[in-house]
Amino acid sequence: MDGLLLDTEDLYTLCINLILEKYGRPKLPWSIKAKLQGRPGPQANKLLHDWAQLPITFEEYHKQYYELQAQHFPGTQPLPGIPKLLSDLARTRYWDLKNKESKSDSDNKTATPHRVHIALATSSHKSNFVLKTTHLSELFSVFESHRRVLGDDERITPGRGKPLPDIYLLALKTINDSLPEGEKPITPEECLVFEDSVPGVEAGRRAGMRVIWAPHPMLKNEYVGREKEVLAGRTYEAGEVDIHQLGEIDDGWAEYRATLVDFPYEKFGIVVPPVEVEKEDCMLETGKLDEGEVVQAVEATV
Repeated sequence: MDGLLLDTEDLYTLCINLILEKYGRPKLPWSIKAKLQGRPGPQANKLLHDWAQLPITFEEYHKQYYELQAQHFPGTQPLPGIPKLLSDLARTRYWDLKNKESKSDSDNKTATPHRVHIALATSSHKSNFVLKTTHLSELFSVFESHRRVLGDDERITPGRGKPLPDIYLLALKTINDSLPEGEKPITPEECLVFEDSVPGVEAGRRAGMRVIWAPHPMLKNEYVGREKEVLAGRTYEAGEVDIHQLGEIDDGWAEYRATLVDFPYEKFGIVVPPVEVEKEDCMLETGKLDEGEVVQAVEATV
């Protein structure tokens, strides 16, 4: 979410630098920030506190840090290309509806476009997630509540956040557990992870999934000459790991993109229906979830 969907990385840096400046410490360099990105909040905060050697307790640092976040995060905005990307992916539900209508045609052996199921996997804890997304409820409505995995999800063992693969495997499980009856479960190799952080790329690769790496320009600069290691998940952000969990250099299972504007869906077998389908009866009739919750009809207008 942070730095991938939302333009929050510079806000995180601002909050940290305000505290560092207050105690006469140097500003946060990207060499350290790169190690914080993508990790669960408590782990990232401890790494920062240990590096900064602040003359205050970790608890006091934590208190000041979140007070600053409460001031700056409510105004966060999506990064370029994200509203369209989420809207396009959400609109692929149209293929589910159309395929149901044509199921009776048993002679139709031609491959048809299919829905892309999406889930959110973020290291942000619930309180932090709410702080950054409450004003963006329409944008995040494309992620059904049961397909959102946050950093403090009790199903994730403490200490098993990114760069370990657990959060992405759990996100996949939330999808498979809520597929329509009779639909074949999705496998890891059929998944595409969108990440900005290096630990996150490693987590996705170790989960056996393909990865799109769209980092902050300054983070990209930190890994000049090592891009292939990042894409293979071989930066060893989690220390020594089982080699079979990692990718191979130039294996084609991960790629770098400077922006998610005009994402090449066709390259990944994704067919996005035109925005006009939102007006079709079958789309309008899916405005309610099974539990009676109203789905805001914003996928095409976010």
